[in-house]
This record gives sequence, structure tokens and C-alpha cells, in this order.
Amino acid sequence: MFETKSGILLIGGLGFFFFAFLSNAVVPILMYQDLPEQTVAEVVNQNTLFQFDDLSVRYPESFKEHFGEATPEKCAEALELGRKIYIGEGCWHCHSQFVRPVSNESQRWGPVSATWEYQNELQRPVMFGTRRVGPDLSREGGRRSNDWHAVHFFEPGSVSADSPMPNYSWFFDGEPDRPNKRGLAIITYVQWLGSWLESYPAYEQYTPIERMMESPLE
Repeated sequence: MFETKSGILLIGGLGFFFFAFLSNAVVPILMYQDLPEQTVAEVVNQNTLFQFDDLSVRYPESFKEHFGEATPEKCAEALELGRKIYIGEGCWHCHSQFVRPVSNESQRWGPVSATWEYQNELQRPVMFGTRRVGPDLSREGGRRSNDWHAVHFFEPGSVSADSPMPNYSWFFDGEPDRPNKRGLAIITYVQWLGSWLESYPAYEQYTPIERMMESPLE
């Protein structure tokens, strides 16, 4: 076997596979085996609460009907529902949630993803993804206003030219200024992504008009 090219390639291939498995699976497991997995309630942070409270101000009638008050407990409920909607609607088919340490991805999407970021209930199952028909979303939170996200879910093409993303009109009771429980939940979830990092953008006081035509997702 060692005297033929095919044999050498086979051994080499098995060796690289073993090394990749060791470095990408075994080592991270050993490094983070004692890191406790956070519950949904534990991942609710001040950045997410700010966004959740902002939803209650922008859409008071819808918010009061579906969540009542902007408490940490209600925010956790919205995050859990938003995660289920994200999976159920197949958002992970076109969006990844993993900034890889290659090809200058950090310049395009934000800080390279770290193992500890996925050690919580909202990352089960993980949504690493492989396709990027749309942008990676692991650092999307805080980059745009809640109004922008509402309009984007209602009619993506109105704020992101030539977007292949379908309209999600069933997230609303009529117009983009009337998000229902699903709409409020999915916006909360998207705004949570990356909210645990110091690089989370400082929130600006957006107005409904100022940001409608801001730069589209890239």
C-alpha cells in the first residue's frame, strides 16, 4: 500500500481527516466541557431588552396584545418563539450564523465566531449553515432599526433592491406597522444575534422615515 501513489494518498487523506477531527471536534469539546449551557432566560441581556422595549414603543397596540409589558420574562418568550419561527420558515436555508476565520470574513460580517457563543439553548440546534444567498446573520442584531426589519420582512425588495427573499406578510395583521406575535418575535430574535458582543452597535434613536431607505443587506 505504501509503495503506490493511491496508497500514499489514502494514508495522507486519513491522516488529514484525523487531524481535522481532533482539532475541530475533540479539542473544543475538552476546552469547553465545563462551560455551563445557558438557558433562554439567561441570554436575555440589556441590548436585547432595549430592542424589545423599543418594539413596545413603536407598535404599542400589537405589543400589548401579544406580550403585554417588555419584561425579561416576556423577552425570553419572544426569543424562544422567534427561534422556532426562524427554523420553521427555513431562514437557515439562505442565511448562515457562523463567521469563519477565512477569506477576510470578519471584515464583511463582524468578529469571527467563537465556541462559547453557541453554549445556550437558543443555539440548539446550531444554525451554522453553508449557503449565503443572504448575509450571515450572527452579527446582524443592532445594525438596523426595528422599523427597518418590519418593512424588510413585510416586503424585502422595498428596502433591499433585487432581494430574492420572499415576503412574510403572515408576520403582520395588514401592514408593516402592525406586526403580530410572530412578527414581533422574529424581529426580537434577529436583534438578539450578536447582542452579547462588545461590538454590538450603539443603538440610535431611529425614526420610521429616516432609516427606511438605509443601505440594504450586503
